[in-house]
Amino acid sequence: MSNAEVLGRFVWHELLTTDTAAAAAFYPKVLPWRTAPSSMPGYTIWMAGQTQIGGLMALPAEAGATPPHWLVYVGTPNVDATCSQAQGLGARLVKPPADIPNVGRFAVLSDPQGATFALFTPGAGPPPGAPPAQGGFSWHELATTDVAAALRFYGQLFGWTKGAGHDMGAMGVYQIFQHGGSQVGGMCSVQGPSTAPSWLSYVHVADAGRAVAATKSGGGRLLHGPMEVPGGSWIAMMMDPQGGAFAVQEASRAASQKPAAAPKPAAAAKPAAPKPATAPAKAAAAAPSAPAATAAKIVVAAKVAKKAKKAAKKVRRAGRKAARRVRRGGRKVARKVRRGGRKTARKAARPGVRRAARKTARKTARRVRRSTRGAARGMRRAARRVRRAVRRRR
Repeated sequence: MSNAEVLGRFVWHELLTTDTAAAAAFYPKVLPWRTAPSSMPGYTIWMAGQTQIGGLMALPAEAGATPPHWLVYVGTPNVDATCSQAQGLGARLVKPPADIPNVGRFAVLSDPQGATFALFTPGAGPPPGAPPAQGGFSWHELATTDVAAALRFYGQLFGWTKGAGHDMGAMGVYQIFQHGGSQVGGMCSVQGPSTAPSWLSYVHVADAGRAVAATKSGGGRLLHGPMEVPGGSWIAMMMDPQGGAFAVQEASRAASQKPAAAPKPAAAAKPAAPKPATAPAKAAAAAPSAPAATAAKIVVAAKVAKKAKKAAKKVRRAGRKAARRVRRGGRKVARKVRRGGRKTARKAARPGVRRAARKTARKTARRVRRSTRGAARGMRRAARRVRRAVRRRR
């Protein structure tokens, strides 16, 4: 494969962890992998059959509090030029370009939303082999804070194109992206403000249920699944004992009962790593058969449905409580209104009584005054009659 053909392909996957010995013992029990030594001290190769698909190394001291994680490597014909382009698009340089003797050149970046990924330009060496039937990486999923912006960034950097989008309601859109006309991964919104943007890689296995059981028995943790997704594939999301997240994909069980068909491979390319092997490594990403494309959509939808059910119960309980409070409050208000009405009526009646009393008093006073004046006039007239009578007698 030429360097031009490697652009935009997922070519290597590397686990950086706090306990390499424990990880080397755990993953071969869960996935169809084995380990192989490399010529670089502290670096182990993951093998699926006879194909090198990834590496294992300890988290570097400069990583600080960074938890164990899988780092995806994306191919490019020129690491330095792509680094400059990525930084111009808003990416942050985590590890500057460096050579891996007899292997290639790599660099580590953080995209504008904060998800870490690596670039790799293969060196001279034998062409990669065919992808493994089991154990290859089959899907790549980016959880980010801005799906549209991430799609623009990676599209300009690697030529990825927009595929189908699946509306997940309040969870946003699960956006599939393509490379060379084939679906190779999806992008979705991170769930919760405390969740950091990151890449999640799916590994093709024969039995997702068996991988889950092995994960649990090996000290790992099941995050979600196993569950069937459109197309008949089964997926499960898990976490290894040190905290590295990974996922598995099982092909359609109905299809597996039919005569085996040759898997449709995606391109492969040489690998790379911050501290990798000196021998060229090979990676292959098998194209998913109508599968994990909507994996995250189904997973998130299931979580949403579960949360919605709980929320509905809470709403109903809250509604009943609120209704009881309203009824009690209504009765209290009604009593207050009745009491207030009576008081108001009494208060309203009092001024009328006082006005009526004053009016009656005024009328009575006027009558008394008129009567008094009339009596006084009568007495004066009577006195004048008496005086006239007395004068006549004289």
